[in-house]
Amino acid sequence: MPKPVADPRSLAVLLALASLGVQADEIPAAAAPTVRVLLAAELETTLSSQMNGTLGELSAGFGEHVGKSAVLARFNCNEAQARSKVAAAELAMAKQNLEAKKQLRKLDAVGDIEVSMANTEVLKADGARAMGDAQSGYCQVLAPFSGHVAKVYVKPYQTVSAGTPLFDLVSDGALKVRLNVPSSQLKNLKPGLPLQVTIHETGKTYPAKVSVINARVDAVAQTVELEARLDEKYPDLMAGMSGTARFNHDNE
Repeated sequence: MPKPVADPRSLAVLLALASLGVQADEIPAAAAPTVRVLLAAELETTLSSQMNGTLGELSAGFGEHVGKSAVLARFNCNEAQARSKVAAAELAMAKQNLEAKKQLRKLDAVGDIEVSMANTEVLKADGARAMGDAQSGYCQVLAPFSGHVAKVYVKPYQTVSAGTPLFDLVSDGALKVRLNVPSSQLKNLKPGLPLQVTIHETGKTYPAKVSVINARVDAVAQTVELEARLDEKYPDLMAGMSGTARFNHDNE
């Protein structure tokens, strides 16, 4: 097979560098190729229904900003609330029975077994009450963190089953930069390494610093995943935007 012919321009660059005593692995970072990046939110999640039920009116809509613990939706929970009240009443009754057994025990009218059984009934009723309170808590869908509603999967008064997606929530605040670089560059990477991120959608360049280096190399692609942090929050940037990044090795 014929040998590949080297690009004359590349040979000229290498010869010029060699004449200056510069090795190939000492080429400035500016001459290195850029890598593709993706912007991601600090936190994002899909909130799902924790119960079978019928929704009422939704308290948050697509694109709205919500605070932490804000109510996004409510279920019709008359049945769950009724069960919770029944459980509370049964607990009160079990406690009264236990107190009566203790008084009778002082008079030797009942034995220790009856008192122990009454105490067990209290524990059982208390567990039922706690379960009822937990189920009643599912009647409200709360935002686990502040951010924007990125997607709404349901409609008001829709009947859903447990596990049905309800909302996509994306946190506000500074965005993360995700990128993959050749594993051969690991020796030059460390947390705090500055880089310049150019975003296609805005056409602007933003400063960032490497924050996390993955502990595992992709053996197939021979790359390592990195995360970087933008120096501040930029209102014109949104999660999902993409672009390219270039490392500032000369600014370490």
